[in-house]
Amino acid sequence: MTLAATELAFRAATVALLLVLAASLLQDFRKVLAARLGAAFALGSAAHAASYSIGTSAPVLAWQAPLIALSTGNMVVFWLFTRALFDDEFRLRWWHGLLWALVTAFSFAGCVWIAPSGHVRFSVTMINLIVLGFIALAVAQTVSSWAADLVERRRRVRVVMVCAVVLYGGLNALLQIVVAGSDAGAAANAINFGVLACIVAFIAPAMMRVDAADLFPVTIESAPAIAPGEPVAAEDAADQKLIDVLMRLMADERVYRQENVTIGVLATRLKIPEYRLRRLINQRLGYRNFNVFLNNHRIEEAKAALADPAQAQVPVITIAMDAGFQSLGPFNRAFKAVTGVTPTEYRRLKVTTA
Repeated sequence: MTLAATELAFRAATVALLLVLAASLLQDFRKVLAARLGAAFALGSAAHAASYSIGTSAPVLAWQAPLIALSTGNMVVFWLFTRALFDDEFRLRWWHGLLWALVTAFSFAGCVWIAPSGHVRFSVTMINLIVLGFIALAVAQTVSSWAADLVERRRRVRVVMVCAVVLYGGLNALLQIVVAGSDAGAAANAINFGVLACIVAFIAPAMMRVDAADLFPVTIESAPAIAPGEPVAAEDAADQKLIDVLMRLMADERVYRQENVTIGVLATRLKIPEYRLRRLINQRLGYRNFNVFLNNHRIEEAKAALADPAQAQVPVITIAMDAGFQSLGPFNRAFKAVTGVTPTEYRRLKVTTA
């Protein structure tokens, strides 16, 4: 088999796997934002596999330009995908779509206007610097949300998946900058798509079968409390005892008020490993994120304060900071996500019904 035929086979296999992955995510999790973004990322990656080449001295063909543009814009989708995948409260905003459109449009202009006008190196360099920028944002998102993630399998999957995309995308972007305007050769492209096909072949089944339930949020029911005198397994009894102690720390000592409280701090207080506390909060209480667990307790305290006539003149920001929030913006967003109204509206409603 020639190198050209080998490259074509790898391209076709990669595109087919990515299309199957996108269809599977939309079929099983179409109501979940992270899954929809994952499907969009898979489709954009298919456009990349169909159109990408390492370096080229020939003009971009008419059919390639839209696919290359979609491939570049796909790095915006990748960044949004990591945000939605590892932050269950993430929501799309209008400017996310505008950002994707601007990046895609610039890439398209680079293919049909900037590069053909004699500025190949400038076009390729700028496009790939944009790619590297969004890869850096995705890495920052992944690292910053790592400690608060309570879903153990998702914590492991994020390392494999993000590292694979970052290494492949980052190395290819750097390589494109280096070889801009020249032809890297058939061997380089065959190897590149062989590596890409292997990465996709590894990630796609994991997302479709093994880790889908952990990657995407589903309704989780908290384990019922153990009634006194009810026969239970020793492990269940030990877990319930730890949950009781944890909830006393929340209710009596209000540890959620402490600045920079972490799951490690609570695990030390309970004298158990972090992974066990993470499992307890996730599987027994139904939380997927430690910050959401803390914020719910903070919001309950804030709700009581806002509904208290004796605190009617206390500023909202004071109530928020007393409950453990560091600033007003995150408090307002978290409060509205839980109650459906802003803190000020909540206070007004309580005063009206009192």
